[in-house]
Amino acid sequence: MKLLQNSGIPIYQQIAEQLKTDILAGRLKEGEYLPSIRSLAKELKISVITTMKAYEQLASEGLVTAVQGKGFYVNAQDSEMLKEQHLRRVEEALTEAIHAAEIAGMPRSDLEMTLRVLLDMSEEQKNGPE
Repeated sequence: MKLLQNSGIPIYQQIAEQLKTDILAGRLKEGEYLPSIRSLAKELKISVITTMKAYEQLASEGLVTAVQGKGFYVNAQDSEMLKEQHLRRVEEALTEAIHAAEIAGMPRSDLEMTLRVLLDMSEEQKNGPE
């Protein structure tokens, strides 16, 4: 797990987002327990309170459930809800990219071309070189 100290994003939020990504991508499966609050705090060299706050955020979003004395485990994920969450993340990222392009004075045609090139590169990585 990578934490950026000077990103402007609170540490607990960075932890929650990375775990959320792992859950939505299926890297953390239904019923799997998250690392204990203490062990994650020790590994990341952060406060137990910060780790707890991240886990509570995930619980409030319905992604994990707390079990007294055992920790937090991953809930079953509704596939339609997962798809919707992924679509929302795509929209947010593209909106952010559009905003950055506007600030940079990038013409729409260049932005569209950049997206096409990135899509082509992603496709090549998935399929391997021809």
